[in-house]
Amino acid sequence: MKYTRLLLAPILLTSLLLAQAPPAAVLAVQGDIATPLSLTADDLAKMPRETVSLPNPDGSKTSYEGVTLFGILQKAGVPFGEKLRGKALATYILAKAQDGYQVAFTLGELDPQFGNESILVADKRDGKPLPDKTGPLRLVCPNDKAGARSVRMLETLEVVRAAK
Repeated sequence: MKYTRLLLAPILLTSLLLAQAPPAAVLAVQGDIATPLSLTADDLAKMPRETVSLPNPDGSKTSYEGVTLFGILQKAGVPFGEKLRGKALATYILAKAQDGYQVAFTLGELDPQFGNESILVADKRDGKPLPDKTGPLRLVCPNDKAGARSVRMLETLEVVRAAK
């Protein structure tokens, strides 16, 4: 019995440590696109990065760092610029979180020639990885007056073409 406990202790300790490890950042980009993607934290770190600062209720600011949603969608072959005409304008992005929360963005609001909305897929807050309850990835919508579209625990971007 004593030896069984000694053998089980390292296994239990390892299990506890693995259970507490932060989830790996993997963002799936799928749907009606030319190039479906599965972006890891390393993939995102190699893409062009931006930083935005958002005001807090107490007057301080929080800084978020990551890759623009526009840049990720361009990499997946989503039509922007001169290709964003006609039926393509009826395309939207459904951003999905691990907990089932979903929000939508139109391609028109993201394209620099239309709405030019800069939305960030953030993986850092104030220079550190996002906390477990927020990350590993979060959408940050700096121009939204309400924070409801700043999806925490982001895991999927689904491109949906409403008109075929």
